[in-house]
Amino acid sequence: MKKEICKAILRLAGWKLGPVDGVELPKCIICVAPHTSNWDFIVGKLFYTSIGCNAGFLIKKEWFFFPFNLLFNWLGGVPVDREKRTSVTEQMVEIFNTRDKFQLAITPEGTRKRAKEWKKGFYYIAFKANVPIVMAYFDYGKKEVGTKGVFYPTGDVDKDIHEIRMHYRGITACHPENFVEI
Repeated sequence: MKKEICKAILRLAGWKLGPVDGVELPKCIICVAPHTSNWDFIVGKLFYTSIGCNAGFLIKKEWFFFPFNLLFNWLGGVPVDREKRTSVTEQMVEIFNTRDKFQLAITPEGTRKRAKEWKKGFYYIAFKANVPIVMAYFDYGKKEVGTKGVFYPTGDVDKDIHEIRMHYRGITACHPENFVEI
């Protein structure tokens, strides 16, 4: 039921589904780009739910208080403890190591503002947890949302991120002036 409702909302908003390669993987990092608008979260959640999947997303643990904790848990929020001695990367690797299924969506730009360089945390989590990266996109020009395939990290972070970013060439962000193509 949830799947059909999300598909209908996307259709009513004029969005169409593009390719969905990799979404069947039990464990993966979902690299979500371009991220230039708060609408990206809504479109992304509708998209992923409409194809029968549920991805987690990072959120500060301070947001997990009643009644917001109920909403964030339902939406797939993963609390991040920034006070913990371990890094966010290590916290996420630990989750990947303890679950049979876990898909985590991360926006590599780390902001909705113009970001020339991508943050590398999504890559390090995938590499250290030994999980692939699914490259998801929003193309506001075509009003299409989907995936650009699956990438397996090699350990050569700069080369791999360059290759991942190449998949996002030609995609129109909600605010194109804030998306830096490679």
